[in-house]
Amino acid sequence: MSDTTTDNSTQTGDDQDLGAAGSQLSTAPVEDSPSPDLPSLGVIGWARWFWRQLTSMRVALLLLLLLSLAAIPGSLIPQTGINEAQVADFRERHDVLAPVYDKLGLFNVYSSVWFSAIYILLFVSLIGCIVPRTWQFVGQLRGRPPGAPRRLTRLPAHTTWRTSADPEEVREAALALLRKRRFRAHAVGDAVAAEKGYLRELGNLAFHLALIVMLIAFAWGQLFKSEGNKIVVEGDGFSNTLTQYDDFKSGNLFTNDDLEPFSFDVEKFTGTYERTGPNRGTPRTYETEVTYTEGADGEEKNALIKVNKPLEIGDAKVYLVSHGYAPVVTVRDGKGEIVYQDAVPLLPLDNNVTSNGVVKVLDGYRNPQGMKEQLGFQAFFVPTFGGSASGTMLSQFPALDYPVLALNAYHGDLKADSGIPQSVYQMDKTKMKEFKDADGELLKKLLTPGETMTLPGGAGSITFEKDIKEWAGFQVVQEPGGGWALGGALTAIGGLAASLFVQRRRVWVRAVRGDDGVTVVEMAGLGRSESAKVPEELGDLAGTLYERAPGVPDPEPDGAPEPDGTPPEDPGAPGASGTTTSTDTDSQAVPAEGAEQQ
Repeated sequence: MSDTTTDNSTQTGDDQDLGAAGSQLSTAPVEDSPSPDLPSLGVIGWARWFWRQLTSMRVALLLLLLLSLAAIPGSLIPQTGINEAQVADFRERHDVLAPVYDKLGLFNVYSSVWFSAIYILLFVSLIGCIVPRTWQFVGQLRGRPPGAPRRLTRLPAHTTWRTSADPEEVREAALALLRKRRFRAHAVGDAVAAEKGYLRELGNLAFHLALIVMLIAFAWGQLFKSEGNKIVVEGDGFSNTLTQYDDFKSGNLFTNDDLEPFSFDVEKFTGTYERTGPNRGTPRTYETEVTYTEGADGEEKNALIKVNKPLEIGDAKVYLVSHGYAPVVTVRDGKGEIVYQDAVPLLPLDNNVTSNGVVKVLDGYRNPQGMKEQLGFQAFFVPTFGGSASGTMLSQFPALDYPVLALNAYHGDLKADSGIPQSVYQMDKTKMKEFKDADGELLKKLLTPGETMTLPGGAGSITFEKDIKEWAGFQVVQEPGGGWALGGALTAIGGLAASLFVQRRRVWVRAVRGDDGVTVVEMAGLGRSESAKVPEELGDLAGTLYERAPGVPDPEPDGAPEPDGTPPEDPGAPGASGTTTSTDTDSQAVPAEGAEQQ
């Protein structure tokens, strides 16, 4: 048996015409060769040309790259649908750039016309590219590997030897061997045709189908998504309705009926922190115990919500995103009657939970003259006070080691009935007056739990109760299509791996009886591209088949003396002389790519 030959020289003309043997190794569409005398295309011709360009794989990859580049401004420039406050701040600081960004749609990238155009073109391109390739691939699966070319020695990897076995025995042995190696094989005339590596094209199609699934999933999720935030104090509850949210945003096709019906009560928030070392103040435990029900009459269930471990209810996920303190305060009027008593959530300002906020008394209060009035208190809270010597209201540690509440007092009209929405954490002081202390300065005082600040002139008092509650901030997200997007991403990775690492190749084995009555066996392999795998696999197959159909010596040329005492060379040994076909003028091989394209 000869060495497996991988001659890469090329030929032209009829020698390169492999027919069906070199075709259909790929489902990629074949581009027509340009003609020197092209007639006018016309409207239909130009439309057909545009469609072919749009559905080509290179255009699909270009559109995918453009989509990635188009998404970059959405991560660098504040977006209206994500944070309108940042957009407003950007407009104030960039009075020249902001109008330009408005015209280009850069404040709302993912809903802009140009981004949608790229998205839709990519979607159409992928579908137009995949559908014909899928039908072609299905046709290949339903068909059989093409028959052997007339000259197997022209293929990139080939070998030949002579054997005393009958041609039928060789073909049967080759058919059994190839099927055992998981080739699709069948006998065609005097040869056996086999093919393997369909997973490559299947992976290629799966990758592009997965891209379509991901595009649909992302579009579906953006159109029907919802996202809301809510701060809930220990002991309070939340019901999943629009009026319960502190802020809420949704997709263009989202409706109120799409909200998952559920409610929950916050039983307890637990947070522990590192006390020493370089990570001092870093949370160790950050979790919330809740009791929730699904639907209006659902059974109560207990759950523990942690960071990155949300509570999943139907299509909704409840994430724990923030935490803070809610000091309990009691406000009394001049007669000692309680006009306000509640836990007041304050917003953290730093990692040590230095917090601020306001206490608003909107109803039930009358001043010493008996007139209805509203009270407002600016509040600063530190869970661990550094002491009066520190000279600052900055917390030293996030835990409640030394809680102190600082209050400033105002009275007047909070403009809560003006019709303009107000933040519960801010106070409009335009119609408010300061309470003055004995020195004529703004009334302010530092309170520890249990202490009271008395308002001047018999206006009442405010008490910092010993009960300090904690609050947890939740983000409720509904994003349909997330599972499909994840499945598409995993499928795309698997399909890409298959298309990169699996090689589709064909093997032919021809066995015919020669003029001298001895069977001549020819084997050849062809792949989509030049690779060492095809000749290595062919050599392994040839070695196994040779054991079942061992070789015989080639006939000596007429008149050639045979050396006395020289043992005959093993015709089956690798590299045996006299059996290689690489020196035959008809055995020059062509590269796999050239063979495939002819």
